[in-house]
Amino acid sequence: MIKRQEYLSSLIGFRDKKLIKVVTGIRRCGKSTLLELFQEYLRNDGVADDQIISINLEEGEHSDIETSKQLYDFVNEKIIPTKKMYIFIDEVQLVTDFQKAINSLYVKKNCDVYVTGSNAYLLSGELATLLSGRYVEIKMLPLSFKEYVSTFNEEIKPELRYMYLKSLYETYTQNSAFPYALEIENLKDKRQYLQGIYDTVVLKDISFRRKISDTSMLQSVTRFMFDNIGNLCSTKKIADTMTSSGRKISVHAVESYLTALTDCFVLYKIGRYDVKGKEYLKTGDKYYVADIGLRYALLGNKPVDMGHILENVVFLELARRGYHIHIGKVRNAEVDFIAFGERGEEYYQVAYTVIDSDGATLKRELAPLEAIKNHSPKYLLTMDNTPLILHNGIQQINVLDWLLNNQPRLI
Repeated sequence: MIKRQEYLSSLIGFRDKKLIKVVTGIRRCGKSTLLELFQEYLRNDGVADDQIISINLEEGEHSDIETSKQLYDFVNEKIIPTKKMYIFIDEVQLVTDFQKAINSLYVKKNCDVYVTGSNAYLLSGELATLLSGRYVEIKMLPLSFKEYVSTFNEEIKPELRYMYLKSLYETYTQNSAFPYALEIENLKDKRQYLQGIYDTVVLKDISFRRKISDTSMLQSVTRFMFDNIGNLCSTKKIADTMTSSGRKISVHAVESYLTALTDCFVLYKIGRYDVKGKEYLKTGDKYYVADIGLRYALLGNKPVDMGHILENVVFLELARRGYHIHIGKVRNAEVDFIAFGERGEEYYQVAYTVIDSDGATLKRELAPLEAIKNHSPKYLLTMDNTPLILHNGIQQINVLDWLLNNQPRLI
């Protein structure tokens, strides 16, 4: 079992705080395991078994809990008024009006409440109103590259380290970062497992619950987006491209499908930000997939721009580190990512390689960063096996070292 220490530390930090702890993320990214790890931590810290109430609403013994009242009554019967109680409810969005039950449990002075959900809309609308200021969201993703590497305990000679890490990166992207996928050795079985995750999300979470009858069109949109990660997309462009290829679809339908895919954390959407004008732009978005292995499972070995795959991996890592991320518009140029964090803004350009015969690629990738006339940190991340280099204040870093978070800064 992979510890997922950063997420576990978040739960530990919020323990006994008067907040509902809400863990969100795509199915099978490890939310249930995280709750189990935290329960183990509580037991090791002296919490008795009868102080822990744990419900997985997808399991057979709890699948008949369908309403808010049923959920509240089930939990309330197990609460011991004289003891501190820790309540864990997995996939809470499966219960109608669940927020009413959660709020009723939250107001009990001896209850500390933890829930998980696989849909972003569980923190919108009525829930956001009812529980405003009463919850904290912990956004969970499949394994980071650092977590993935940590599962391998091989002794590697220093001179072979780069090639070893590059090989792991290739398996990380192609074979999936879902935790359980690591336990499946056969590639065919692994792809079948990933297909199962995709089918569950698309057919159960989206088609059934949103009452989408044309699942074939939904899957066509999903395939299109998986094939265009890192490309600027508008709903009109998507609709026009699909229509011209024989799959006629309206802009409204595309918008609906994309909302469903982002709500279920299959895709992540980021917009553009004008660096000079300091404003968010309404047009031109990019989408990234929650797991590159999921893309390979759906599209097979279809040729792909490895730079966009790397860009996707960097985006997910920035999201894990808690940044608010946008595409940067610098006059007529584009910076891959502006990352807003506690220390202000940082700028990232991502390229698989900048090594060529005349240096044109390096010049092209540096140009958008050089056009930003402020002193915020600027980074060029590449797969090139070069030492950390400084280009007029821009740090060129090997992306594998950056992903492992062990690359020192020059400035």
